[in-house]
This record gives sequence, structure tokens and C-alpha cells, in this order.
Amino acid sequence: MTTADKYREAGVNIDAGNEAAKRYSNIAARTIRSGMLGGIGGFAGGFELDVAKYPNPVLMSGTDGVGTKLKIAFATNRHDTIGIDCVAMCANDILTSGAEPLFFLDYLAVGRLDVDVAAAIVDGVAIGCEQAGCGLVGGETAEMPDVYQDGEYDLAGTVVGVVNKSDIIAGTDMGPGDAIIGLMSNGVHSNGYSLVRKLVREAGLDWNDSVNGWRGTVADELLRPTRIYVKSILALRDEGVPIRGMAHITGGGLVDNVPRCLADGLCAEIVPRSWPKPAVFDWLAAAADMSFEDAARVWNMGIGYVVIVPVTEAERTMEILSEAGEICFVIGQTARASVGKDKRVVWKESF
Repeated sequence: MTTADKYREAGVNIDAGNEAAKRYSNIAARTIRSGMLGGIGGFAGGFELDVAKYPNPVLMSGTDGVGTKLKIAFATNRHDTIGIDCVAMCANDILTSGAEPLFFLDYLAVGRLDVDVAAAIVDGVAIGCEQAGCGLVGGETAEMPDVYQDGEYDLAGTVVGVVNKSDIIAGTDMGPGDAIIGLMSNGVHSNGYSLVRKLVREAGLDWNDSVNGWRGTVADELLRPTRIYVKSILALRDEGVPIRGMAHITGGGLVDNVPRCLADGLCAEIVPRSWPKPAVFDWLAAAADMSFEDAARVWNMGIGYVVIVPVTEAERTMEILSEAGEICFVIGQTARASVGKDKRVVWKESF
């Protein structure tokens, strides 16, 4: 019996790992961009900064996973979009500081390595990297049969980006009366899925069922990947739009994420009727017996990303975002906070 056979008996397939690595290398080649040094296969990935473009560079990094949305991928055997979610959760986060994503690394832990499934997952990662404009410089696949059940895995990633120190967006120029622009989400994205799955289960729905207003089956709607906003926001930067704050609407929804980018002494006055709500959010809120305000602390409610600009720049900002393919709306404005309302979302009936 060979070493590989003995290890396979313990639950780890060395040959499958090598085959997966070969496929990863071909997939990652699609994401090559300027600055990348070498390719997948070494012990580390390298990246050379463009000091002409970033003479005073500050590196920004973020790491995240996909959460229990993975359980739907397991149940439906659909793994091609999960990698996009992983990149999106990381790249959209560092984007809020004004950083351009440069490179990404993924970590895939499995109970038993299925090369085809792993390749589908990493292919999704590569698609996400292409959408974010960053290179897939490396990663890790770990086969851990005593930790994960067969057919299950976890996926996480890390992105590194760069921004000139003078261009870091920290909210210091923000004041009352600035326009809050919301960019539409692609659906539920990658947050609140423990509750989503509970509601679907309690409603007796099958993943192949249809729900009025949803796009495709239940699985189609809930596996729709997180939108990546990088290229649209970098278009604003390149056009010289004075961005005063940005927020990625993830766990905690609008309620918890918008305040993270507000300057001291300000609140965000948001008008819920100012944008259309995808049908999936109406269903989720009703199934959970939640008000809009409560649901907006769990899900993005149709707004995946927020940009705050001077009100005089709102129209130009909307035009640039629209040309970049975004559907966006002015959803509110910043205002001086009353006592106890500092850095909070305040719901308004109208502007």
C-alpha cells in the first residue's frame, strides 16, 4: 500500500488535492492583472505596487466568509456562485475606504475533496476577482474529514487593496445636508441566511419551488451572488467626485452599517419609500412578522451599498453610477443629530 493509499484511508486524498491545484492554476490565470508576480503554486503570492499611481500608498485589507448561505449550496449541489459572494464580502468592505482591491486569497476547507465541486467554487472566486479587478494570487484547500461532513465545506477569503493616504475616505468632510445615494443590491446577498433558511423551512418551501415575484426558483433567488461595486465606485473616484462616506450593507443591514461611515454629530435620515423593494424582502419581512425597520437590521432591503456626496454632486454621481451599470436612488440625507440620535439611521416619511 502506497503512502497516498494510506492517507486516503484516513480520509485525505493527496492525488485529488494535486489535481485541484492544477485546475486552480488555470482558473486563476483569468484574473492576472498588472503588479502580480508569479502564479499559483508557490508558497506565497507577490504583488508589486505601482508607486507612480500610488506615491503615498496605504494598504487596506479585509477578510470574510459566506456564512450559512453555504447550506443552500450544499442542499442544491450548486456551487458556482458562492465564490463570487466571498470576494464581494471582502472587496466591497475595503472599497468603503477608497481602496482599490489588488489581490485576493481564498481558503477552502472541506470534509472530502471533490475536485469538480472545488473547481466550481474557485471558478466563482475567479469571477468575483474579475468583477473586482483584483488578481487571485493564491489560496489554500484543506481536506479535514474529522471536522466537516462529506459534501460540506467552508469558504473564506482575504483581499488586499491600496489607496493614497491623502485619499482615504474617513468622513472628515461630511456635513449636514449631504446626499445619501443607495445602489441597488442583487438580492439578499450573503447576510441573514440563518433566519432566511428558518423562514423557508417553516413555510414548507422546497428549493425548486416558485414564490410570486421572486426571480426563478427559491434556490435561484437565494443563491443570487452578492453584487460587487468596485468598478462603479472607482469610476466615481476617477471622475473626481468628492465622496464623503461609503457603507457596504452587510450583516446588520442599513440600520447598523450606514452609521459606521457617518461623522460625529450626524445622523442619516433615510426615506424607505425612495427605492423599490425586491419581492423577496417583502416575503421575508412578512414571514418573520417584522416591520420594515426591524427587517432593515437583518437584510439590505434592496440597497447593497451607500455613497454619501455633497448634495450639489448628487446628480453627477447618479449619472456616473448609471453609466457604470448601477441602479441607484437618492435615499436620504445627512442631518445634525438630536440628543441620542448621533450616528444613527432616522427613518423619514419624505425628504
